[in-house]
Amino acid sequence: MDILRLMTAGSVDDGKSTLIGRLLYDSKSILVDQLEALEKQSKNKNSDGIDLAILTDGLRAEREQGITIDVAYRYFSTTNRKFIIADAPGHVQYTRNMITGASNSELMIILIDARQGVIEQTRRHSIIASLLKIKHIVIAVNKMDLADFSEQVFEKIKTDYLEIAKKLNLSNIQFFPISALDGDNIVDRSTKMPWFKESSLLEYLEQVETSEETNLEDTRFQVQFVIRPQTEEHHDYRGYAGEIVSGIYKKGDRIKILPQNIETTISKVETGGKEVDEVFAPQPAVIHIKDDIDISRGDFFVKMEHIPTVANEFQALVCWMDHKVLIPGNKYFLQHRSKVIKVVVKDIEYQLDVNTLEKTPITDSVKLNEVVRVTLKTAGPLVFDSFEKNKGTGSAILIDETSNATVAAVMIL
Repeated sequence: MDILRLMTAGSVDDGKSTLIGRLLYDSKSILVDQLEALEKQSKNKNSDGIDLAILTDGLRAEREQGITIDVAYRYFSTTNRKFIIADAPGHVQYTRNMITGASNSELMIILIDARQGVIEQTRRHSIIASLLKIKHIVIAVNKMDLADFSEQVFEKIKTDYLEIAKKLNLSNIQFFPISALDGDNIVDRSTKMPWFKESSLLEYLEQVETSEETNLEDTRFQVQFVIRPQTEEHHDYRGYAGEIVSGIYKKGDRIKILPQNIETTISKVETGGKEVDEVFAPQPAVIHIKDDIDISRGDFFVKMEHIPTVANEFQALVCWMDHKVLIPGNKYFLQHRSKVIKVVVKDIEYQLDVNTLEKTPITDSVKLNEVVRVTLKTAGPLVFDSFEKNKGTGSAILIDETSNATVAAVMIL
């Protein structure tokens, strides 16, 4: 059974947490004791006598303020698919949280209040979806019960949003008129909107095709661990363990070890403790090679016909996540999957306004939640692709050298 990773986004009080709660409740993914606790804590009750938003607004501060602050992850499954949902905050000051939630998502559900229509937050969330190259967008027009289930209201919002999508080159967009509070068009199709002939939201989520998200063309395997038992039974065993980031590897494949730029041949591939004919993304695997080469954690195995970039200087979009400001010359650790390397921020070109995509010059320093284009210089060669080509090798994080805190998300250009 495959897994769909998705996130919800929208303005404050658009009903993100209620929507997720409805999916969990109507798909019967809530345990009996959870349901009993939910009924006791509910203040804003719906027709079922419960407040579904409590299922995701887990932090006490969120409950007190009635807003979502952190990214809350929820898991549920149906007979057709497993789901991981990230409920991201709607406030502009939590842009970093939203980018964190969206970075691993294959689909984004953007909620729009039927009474408010397309607003600035809608545009901002769509821009973030565009920056992070999210392939599938669902526009859930919520609170249709407060708009008399009007087809005209729904079609107006649909027309307005498609104008935004065209400017941002967003595709694969689906629209659903829903009421998260009462469950209309969430799990079951609503009888209150007979004019909407499409499937329910969950029916769509169960069948949306995401297999094309896996890149099987560009072969990328990064070593996480060198396995050398040195026991009598496995005296000569030397395997390189890691996750297949993208592509397919087979015994006999001619590969190149990067950044050393040394060619060799695969002698054996294993997964799940067994030798197999081939391994492919996103499987964990152990790869053996014919030649005795000095290979370390963070090195890449790639096929000859699809070579990534190897450089110690590159440009990237950075979402700043720290309260300390970012200025040119600052030094950090760059974590690129398994590899950690020292890096300096050589130059900051401009700030990217996530509301308008306007590029503005940096006059002082970069502050929390701002997105900027920078030039980074690493202490040694780094193996990477652009984020647009391969998310797995085109993304990284910056880590503060003293506090060890993650301070930025990095999308390599």
